[in-house]
Amino acid sequence: MPYLTTNGVRLYYEDSGAPSPDAQTLVFSHGLLWSGHMFHKQVTALRSQYRVVTYDHRGQGRSEVSQKGYDMDTLTADAVELLEQLKLGPVHFAGLSMGGFVGMRLAARRSDLLRSLILMETTADPEPPENVPRYRTLSTAVKWLGVWAVTGPVLKIMFGKTFLDDPARADERQYWTNQLKQNKRSIVRAVNGVIDRLPILNELHKITLPTLIIVGEEDVATVPAKAHRIHEHIAGSQLVVMPRGGHTSSVEEPELVTGAIRDFLEAAGF
Repeated sequence: MPYLTTNGVRLYYEDSGAPSPDAQTLVFSHGLLWSGHMFHKQVTALRSQYRVVTYDHRGQGRSEVSQKGYDMDTLTADAVELLEQLKLGPVHFAGLSMGGFVGMRLAARRSDLLRSLILMETTADPEPPENVPRYRTLSTAVKWLGVWAVTGPVLKIMFGKTFLDDPARADERQYWTNQLKQNKRSIVRAVNGVIDRLPILNELHKITLPTLIIVGEEDVATVPAKAHRIHEHIAGSQLVVMPRGGHTSSVEEPELVTGAIRDFLEAAGF
């Protein structure tokens, strides 16, 4: 399994390889509590056209659990190291939720490494104060009992009502519930990094790359208004609202997400 060391921490990544000598690279950066696997349908659909790379943030998925370094600036530094060590840049960088926190910082601070930016279910703001007590409670429960103890509430944060209520998708829900339960108690470090994150809104004016913003209409974690706010602050950005998606549109509406990404890249001349 491929690993590389970034800032003293071993990160797991997967690389589809280039389908042709002139193929451009698309990097996916996942959300909290998941791994690069959350993009497996996008990878399958796009790898014939792009070199597609996914990676797991420190402390998540198959990457090493470090004692510290879960703030967004350090996670961004990890992404820079990954792009530079693998000589991937400039890339199309697609980040969902936490991955979007990283993507915005990359685009604002290291635009030389990117061709375009794709943001999914994310926000440029700090965690809303009204959410913090609830999330702290969930984090404490995970620390002492494990993720299994909070699976129900977390699923309602991660997925929209349409996905959760659809009887035809019961097997999918069970699959992703099992994926969620694979998190160790150490995941609380990453959770607290998200809860305590600093805003990036005041840097969005620096982003001049072609930018696509995707949000699920049923997203309760980073509500659509947050996506509209990012859209207003990144000149020339495009906004797509998924009518049935929640906070994990790559899983809930994979074909729509893949189509939106492909259309955006092709329209931008990539």
